[in-house]
Amino acid sequence: MSYLNLGKNFLSGEIIGCWMKWQNLNALNLGKNHLSSSIPRSIGSLIYLRSLHLYNNKFSGKLPSSLKNCKHLVTIDIGKNEFFGSIPSWMGHRFSSLMVLSLHSNRFYGYIPEKLCYLTSLQILDLSNNKLFGSIPRCVNNFSAMATNNNSNGPLLLYGRSIGYVDSMVLESALVVIKGKVLEYSTTLQLVKSIDLSKNNLSGEIPKEVTSLQGLQSLNLSFNILRGRIPDNIGVMGSLEFIDFSVNQLSGQIPQSMSNLTFLSQLNLSNNNLSGKIPLSTQLQSLSASCFIGNRLCGAPLIENCSISDVKPIVENKRSKDFGGPEVDWFYVSMALGFVVGFWVVLGPLLLNKQVRIMYVQFLNHLGFKLWGFVAQAWLRCK
Repeated sequence: MSYLNLGKNFLSGEIIGCWMKWQNLNALNLGKNHLSSSIPRSIGSLIYLRSLHLYNNKFSGKLPSSLKNCKHLVTIDIGKNEFFGSIPSWMGHRFSSLMVLSLHSNRFYGYIPEKLCYLTSLQILDLSNNKLFGSIPRCVNNFSAMATNNNSNGPLLLYGRSIGYVDSMVLESALVVIKGKVLEYSTTLQLVKSIDLSKNNLSGEIPKEVTSLQGLQSLNLSFNILRGRIPDNIGVMGSLEFIDFSVNQLSGQIPQSMSNLTFLSQLNLSNNNLSGKIPLSTQLQSLSASCFIGNRLCGAPLIENCSISDVKPIVENKRSKDFGGPEVDWFYVSMALGFVVGFWVVLGPLLLNKQVRIMYVQFLNHLGFKLWGFVAQAWLRCK
């Protein structure tokens, strides 16, 4: 048997650990059932396996290290389960042919392994809705399959053979969340290029290296704690149709280059710290105002108009300049004037009025400062 599809049933319980008897299996689909427990180690016996679908079950535990023996895998779809632990870094070394990696809606935690960047054939990466933290690896530009618009001819064929006069072919399929909708692709799967890292605890800046993925169609980084600016040259990602950077801590202005994204149909930059004027383009002005709310932006499609009065001048330095004269530091000038005025207010009457001086000496003696009173009397005699 080369293909086992038990998906979309009401199967429950545990999966047995006798996979060593199925070594010729190319595709395994147990998705959308009620199966539980962990993945048995014997699954590593499926050394010719190309497609693994366990999505939408109740599987738990960590991914078994024996899975690295399945080095011909093209698709790993284990989303919507209860797997936990860190994402194994060995995935980047072992699965050189991997095109689809979907680990969304589990309980994976820790950093995104930089070794995932070795997956140069990867076209769909979905790590959303987990507990990942740290920064987005800067090596994402190594996803070379996402950096080009070139696609292989024909659909992704898991296997095909002739049985008598009948040709038996099995096409790969995958569930992909794009534009907020779960869509199943099969014959057009190789045309889809998407990254979804939303709903985690990722921090740091959006790496500028992501802009080299010019074949990417969907980029979702929403619901994280990313900061910094949107990469200035994001406009070179000409294939982007969907961008969601909402609910982060991004700041600065929306890059002017974003107006070059002519295929962009959905954009969400809401609830950040962005400021300034929204760039002018047919795509951006046709979007809903809700895509920009929760920022300090102005211009269409928002009702806030950008005017000259809204622009605050940039203060180059804190020192004032005298009209036509040299720079003057008014802080030190005012301090000197205060000293002169204070001196004459306090000591002026003592110097100019003898009666005041006598009263001052008596006041010092009354307080017990006899030494200072003696000094003051000697000073009076001198006067």
